Amino acid sequence: MKSRYSIPALLFLIASLVQAQNPFPNRGIAFQDDEVPRVDILIAESSINQILAPGNEQSNFEHEATFIFTHSEGIDTVNQVGFRLRGNTSRWSAKKSFKVSFNSFLDQKWEGLEKLNLNGEHNDPTISRAKICWDMMRGIGVPAPRANHVALYINGDYRGLYANVEHIDDELVQQRFGNRNGNLYKCLYPADLAYLGENPDNYKLAPNGRRAYDLRTNEEEDDYSDLANLISIINLTPISELPCELEAVFNVDTYLRIMIIDVLTGNWDGYRNQNNFYLYHNTATDKFEYIPYDLDNTMGIDWFGVDWTMRDVYGWMPSSQDRPLFNRILEVPDYRARFSYYMRDFMLTYYNPGNLFAGFDELRDRLESFVAADDFYTRDYDFSLTDFTDGFGSPSGFLHIDYGLKDFISDRRNRSFQQLEMLNPAPYLHQAQSNRPSVGQEVSFLVSAEDNGSLNEVQLCYQSNGGPESCLSMLDNGQLGDSEANDGIYGLFIEAFNEATEISWYVTATDDEGATQRLPKCGTYTTQVSSGGLSLAINEYMASNDATIADEEGEFDDWLEVHNYGSTSINLSGYYLSDNPDLPTKWPFPEVNLEPGEFLLVWADDDEEQGALHTNFKLDADGEFIGIFDTDNNSNQLIDGTDFGVQVTDAAIGRLPNGTGAFQQVSPTPGASNEPVSVGSGIQLKAFEVYPNPVANQLWLETPEAGAYRSILTDATGRTVAQWEWYGEQVQTDLTLPNGMYFLSVWENGQPVFTTKILKH
Repeated sequence: MKSRYSIPALLFLIASLVQAQNPFPNRGIAFQDDEVPRVDILIAESSINQILAPGNEQSNFEHEATFIFTHSEGIDTVNQVGFRLRGNTSRWSAKKSFKVSFNSFLDQKWEGLEKLNLNGEHNDPTISRAKICWDMMRGIGVPAPRANHVALYINGDYRGLYANVEHIDDELVQQRFGNRNGNLYKCLYPADLAYLGENPDNYKLAPNGRRAYDLRTNEEEDDYSDLANLISIINLTPISELPCELEAVFNVDTYLRIMIIDVLTGNWDGYRNQNNFYLYHNTATDKFEYIPYDLDNTMGIDWFGVDWTMRDVYGWMPSSQDRPLFNRILEVPDYRARFSYYMRDFMLTYYNPGNLFAGFDELRDRLESFVAADDFYTRDYDFSLTDFTDGFGSPSGFLHIDYGLKDFISDRRNRSFQQLEMLNPAPYLHQAQSNRPSVGQEVSFLVSAEDNGSLNEVQLCYQSNGGPESCLSMLDNGQLGDSEANDGIYGLFIEAFNEATEISWYVTATDDEGATQRLPKCGTYTTQVSSGGLSLAINEYMASNDATIADEEGEFDDWLEVHNYGSTSINLSGYYLSDNPDLPTKWPFPEVNLEPGEFLLVWADDDEEQGALHTNFKLDADGEFIGIFDTDNNSNQLIDGTDFGVQVTDAAIGRLPNGTGAFQQVSPTPGASNEPVSVGSGIQLKAFEVYPNPVANQLWLETPEAGAYRSILTDATGRTVAQWEWYGEQVQTDLTLPNGMYFLSVWENGQPVFTTKILKH
């Protein structure tokens, strides 16, 4: 049983189980990096003169401007945006950095963003260190800001090549973590996470005229108790108990990866310098997330005479000052082993000349003409175009720049390999979850389990209502709700309970060297088996419908199926469907009788005008919750519901058996009985060729063996839409049908001999 964890693979595994979030969004228009988009700022001359006037360097006053973004696919214009200086020391540089705020004067966003950071990168002759480091964060699995390069013009005058970096705010945490109501702290010097006592107000210290831990959300409450608790755990918990206590309040695994990027890129101006990071209290997990910030002083930029390629990977922090988060984490043997393995794997797969250097050359060539035309590029350190091109490879010769990018990576990588210890980390367990079962429904469990070697066993241990504990093996075979076989996601179904029950459970994993991991580290998870009340179930759903089935308007929208698995008719009037467990009355069912054994197809398309069975919400293909809720008289209690993760387009998830089974991938059958994926897609007793597929109008069937055949075509609901008999070795038929997914079966002598899926477009 082998499940090796490598950093690139983790990107999918993490995203596959998270709910209502997108940790690694596409670059979109704003951050595309295969070209250099143009940003124009149109602003009154009096305003730009005031922004740039000596003495106004520290002003954050926002002046009204127009923002124009020109890219290969078009031109976007946003009026009435705010424009001001941003940054710290860069405010006094000749090449300034700027902030664009789309929501300063109007309630508006652009490309889902409220703000943009346009950074001059005046210290860096390549203008690329920060962008490259942000890409590395993404490459190692950190849900960090996106970045690219843009050419900035103000009132038609070229101001130079800029790094465009995604702003860290409530919009970013909403997208990455699925919520924005937690505390978001911007941590600047001297934010060392040292213990200052039990009083939360102690952490509101402001030695530089601003708070070191600056609360950026929930300012009215101004409650620092969550931060004080985190810092107390970091500093005061005995090392033997630290994993148990810290993992309950902090995402340790993501921070381990951030540690690796800081160490490998020589990022001395982050936590090492008590500076430049955010902490977000993710209310979905009740854990803090560490978000890195400001990655320009990296890869050989140095003001202290330190060779950052030589620094010991385990002794990265200054020896004379305590950095408790970094240092105490590495005192935990398993964390140290996982840190070592992640770093080795990252250097083998990503952080190496073969993977990076060709991209550096492409980036240099793409940017060179923009730097050549950038008059502001030369004004702070007298950089020349030669400094730009050479800076990607060899040292530039400037006092504060010890290495070129390629030289730094080569040296840092070689020395890091020499310093790394060969340690065996325990298996990594994460994203454990169960369904929300009712009485009579199977209970399902999922967990992602990975190891640097082989996993001998993954087990679920549970007890119900305080009874004896049972431990069962979880499997990664693609048949227990765990997506595909050997994908690192382990599943288990246990039989339905016949009464309301509280299940306490945890997961363990053991590798081939005997190292064992437990999730949660201490305590247990709890799953409630509710009484349910009615025999109604979310039976099947598809959150990314591209070609499977169209609604009455010919639109391929999200859908779900409600099933009455009981023995009596149910009038759905007064009951509710919702995609938010905190808003159970979101969509009331219409006056519909659902007979015993009947299935009801509901379109989750946020388009109620199209009919009574069209909801006022859509399903989120990145994952969320859907549920059926009871009447107002019964306090809108949950009858049946499920959480789901990232969905595959045109893949249906349903219960087997109908109504009571655990969710797993099924053949799409909206409004009809669920069928395993193999049914209707795996019978091939005779060889047939079906072409073209996808098909527009004419479909051909050929077989090398002549015979008397009958072909049947059904739609995704199981309804027969066409059938024909034919003789010989081939037949052609015209498909005058709506676009969508269909199932073709070929019969001979009353028996199916071939089936396949047909996509009509």
